[in-house]
Amino acid sequence: MPFPFRRNPHESVAAAGVDAWLRTWGLTDEPGVAAMISRTRPAELASCTSPAVDSGLLQIVANQIAYQFVFDDRAEEIGRNSPGGLLPMLCEGIAILRDGRPPRTLLGAALADLHRQVRERCTPAQAARWAWQSREYVHGLLYEAVAQSQPYLLRTRDCTAIRSLTAGVEPFYPLYEAAQPREPAPAELHHPVVRRLSRLSADAAVWTADLFSAVKEQQAGEMINLALAHQREHQCSLQAAVLLAIQEINATIEEFQKLHAEIEPDLSPAGAGYVQGMIGWIQGCYQWSRTVPRYADVTTVPAVP
Repeated sequence: MPFPFRRNPHESVAAAGVDAWLRTWGLTDEPGVAAMISRTRPAELASCTSPAVDSGLLQIVANQIAYQFVFDDRAEEIGRNSPGGLLPMLCEGIAILRDGRPPRTLLGAALADLHRQVRERCTPAQAARWAWQSREYVHGLLYEAVAQSQPYLLRTRDCTAIRSLTAGVEPFYPLYEAAQPREPAPAELHHPVVRRLSRLSADAAVWTADLFSAVKEQQAGEMINLALAHQREHQCSLQAAVLLAIQEINATIEEFQKLHAEIEPDLSPAGAGYVQGMIGWIQGCYQWSRTVPRYADVTTVPAVP
């Protein structure tokens, strides 16, 4: 990991804020949610990935992470039995994000409030990008459910295509636009190199978490994991597959470093700060994955040959 580890000084405040926000919308009243939040520590992930943002923006990041953890677990539970059963939940999310329709469920109400927080902090263009990226995440969960229900084994490239959506990392990037003193210029945001950096950073971040979750996801029969995809494609041990995944992650980070070095001299201070937000997710996911209770017992679970 070539980037230094940092944490946000407002982490403890954000942790208390997440707990209060989840209680406000009744999400921790749902079975298992409070225990899941305790093991995943959304504010800690927010702190590791967003070390330089102010306390208000950190709270939005932490709330969004907590919401996505709850949403993802709910989608996984429903989609495992029937991908079609996900449609009411996913359609509600799309209607809130795209059309501004009122929510019908507690989870929808939490999303609507999160969308409100983003609109209050961001410019209209930034909030629109946030909503678009968040809709991509919602769509990805349906792709994942369909993939899980199919009898054939996914190739690595198909797995990573789905993983890029379900990672839910890129919806945070408009918040790093909002963290800058001035709005980055559209020419910077949409520059092909900056767009490539966005894709590389999101992949590197979520694939790193895949390394730590691979054994548990293998035991649960999950499909969308980089290491497990390499194991299926190469018919090798999980240990060998993890090494292949590490090579792919390292190559992704090296490409990010190379492109960043090329374009950094041409970026404005706002553009440079925006890209630093991407770097935060690369180093932050690694730091969080190594210490969070969610993966603490990974070495005690035997890998399937």
